[in-house]
Amino acid sequence: MQNSTLYIQQLRQLLQMEYDSEKEEFRLQSEKMGIKRKIHRGICWYPIEAGRSYYNSLNQLVVEIFKKDTNEEDEDIEPLFEYGKPVQFFQPRGNNKLSFQSTENNKLQDNEKPTYFPFSSTVSYVDGNRMVVTLPSSQALIDLQNATDLGVQLYFDETSYKTMFHALDDVINAKKNRLAELRDIFAGQLKPDKRTFAPMQFPWLNKTQEAAVNEVLWAKDVEVVHGPPGTGKTTTLVEAIYETLHRETQVLVCAQSNMAVDWISEKLVDHGVPVLRIGNPSRVNDKMLSFTYERKFESHPDYPELWSIRKTIRQMKENRKHGDNIHQKIARLRERATEIEMHITAQLFDEARVVACTLVGSANKVLFRQKFSTLFIDEAAQALEPACWIAIRRASRVILAGDHQQLPPTIKCYEAMKQGLGKTLMERIVSNLPECVTLLKVQYRMNDAIMQFSSNWFYGGEVQSDESVKYRSVLDFENPIQWVDGNEMLQEVNQELEQEEKLDIDFTEKFIGENHGRINKAEAELVLTTLLNYINKIGKERFLEERLDVGIISPYKVQTQYLRQQIRKREEFRPFRQFISVNTVDGFQGQERDIILISLVRSNDSGQIGFLSDLRRMNVAMTRARMKLIIFGDKETLRHHAFYRQLIAYVEKTLQEK
Repeated sequence: MQNSTLYIQQLRQLLQMEYDSEKEEFRLQSEKMGIKRKIHRGICWYPIEAGRSYYNSLNQLVVEIFKKDTNEEDEDIEPLFEYGKPVQFFQPRGNNKLSFQSTENNKLQDNEKPTYFPFSSTVSYVDGNRMVVTLPSSQALIDLQNATDLGVQLYFDETSYKTMFHALDDVINAKKNRLAELRDIFAGQLKPDKRTFAPMQFPWLNKTQEAAVNEVLWAKDVEVVHGPPGTGKTTTLVEAIYETLHRETQVLVCAQSNMAVDWISEKLVDHGVPVLRIGNPSRVNDKMLSFTYERKFESHPDYPELWSIRKTIRQMKENRKHGDNIHQKIARLRERATEIEMHITAQLFDEARVVACTLVGSANKVLFRQKFSTLFIDEAAQALEPACWIAIRRASRVILAGDHQQLPPTIKCYEAMKQGLGKTLMERIVSNLPECVTLLKVQYRMNDAIMQFSSNWFYGGEVQSDESVKYRSVLDFENPIQWVDGNEMLQEVNQELEQEEKLDIDFTEKFIGENHGRINKAEAELVLTTLLNYINKIGKERFLEERLDVGIISPYKVQTQYLRQQIRKREEFRPFRQFISVNTVDGFQGQERDIILISLVRSNDSGQIGFLSDLRRMNVAMTRARMKLIIFGDKETLRHHAFYRQLIAYVEKTLQEK
């Protein structure tokens, strides 16, 4: 058993390695990567125009930014701008306007180096091609308004790292307090404690969900709700929060991403729970906005007076003449403004039963000195441990929910990952405190044949299918899981043809770009042909009438981009486009579709499979399917790995049984 303080010190060193690595990568990216490539990476908008500016409810100067010259290719770009991210504005060097309209190749030129404005800003809100950005000063606004040619790109996120370092320092230095106790409990040095009272019954939950809610209510220190795909983790967590609020005045609910916070917040609102959302939501609709701190703040009856005072202060500053002595007047107005601000904030927190934010967002100044009896961390298996400690400092007990057999946190420094930065707090607690873990064992998403391999490999065969989904399928008597090998099919077809008629199709993967992008166009074509044939087999009218939805997944981004382009280009897909989603594994996390097609891409003579060996991603990909799963991959390449060897054997066995 490792000393808990020593472990956190080592964790801090690994975070420092990740910080140094990401900062250096950003520096090289800024210096060497052209604007066009940054746009295609989703980290840059160009060209843009600045719209209206105003002071928001938090008295921050903001400006609206609009992306211009959008085209079809933008649909392939995964946007990375979101609330709280730092950004930097730029102009092409010498202010020579870059253009999407080039006489030579009709593409944005990529050899221009930009000049950056001498300030950074923060994203306050993003919706499609519109972004609201918080500016550091009125001079920054003047600089932007005077610029004739503008772009904006993501800036290195110092704030998140500083917040995590500060949290880890607090944990390391904690002595004889609740934070020190939790640190030692999570390390297995102290025994977690439980309350003792009769279990409650929840007839609308299954037995393992009911057990999980009771374990949450009994836990004095920590509990983990382990929710494999389709087992109703969110339903269970919402019920646990709802029941906890019968015993506690207020709880803190966090997740790694804004999207995950939005999801759990929306479910709680549907349950009738008053939620105060700190930070702007990523899913933009009136329902979501109505429970944000900013919207509630500006809707408060005392806000007009506060707005008037702030406006007066700004006017007094702007109109002040040399020698005027109005400091005392401004000081009195500021004092009154602070008094109103504190009153509104206190009232908003008093009314909220759940305070919801990202883990990093829990360091927001509006939460200063706020303490909570219970912290719930959703999607805990995707969060870096240092980020979890930011929120844990505010809580007396911690409930984690997630699945460490699905997507892990994103780590850019290989050495830091290898030494353990990728091991999440949830994984550590599962390992150190198995008595504090409840596994949800009944899944409501997949046909049993789709689910069974995942259950056997990742969950010890403990996850079972509910009767309502066990035999669900698109077509009667079909095999719900299927493997398609392009090379195998080609050999079978060519055996039936004369020598001069034999087909010559290359299913070998191709390497693209500096970031180990892989593409397999022949396999992509096979995916699309197979999908069209399957739609025809279902019947086009039935497919459209029942609104069957399709997900096409590939671990490789360039493969997904190629597939999207082909679907847009081909007329035969036009009636079905709105029902077909194409994305990477990460893009499908938390989603499900009636039909899933997975393009594994890798096909080579050496048996190299790259990050297909991260089996958690494959678990996510396979378990998105409700009724039909079709996997495309070169068996000879993939059989070198035990997981894929057994998966291929499993699929072949289900085919024989059919």
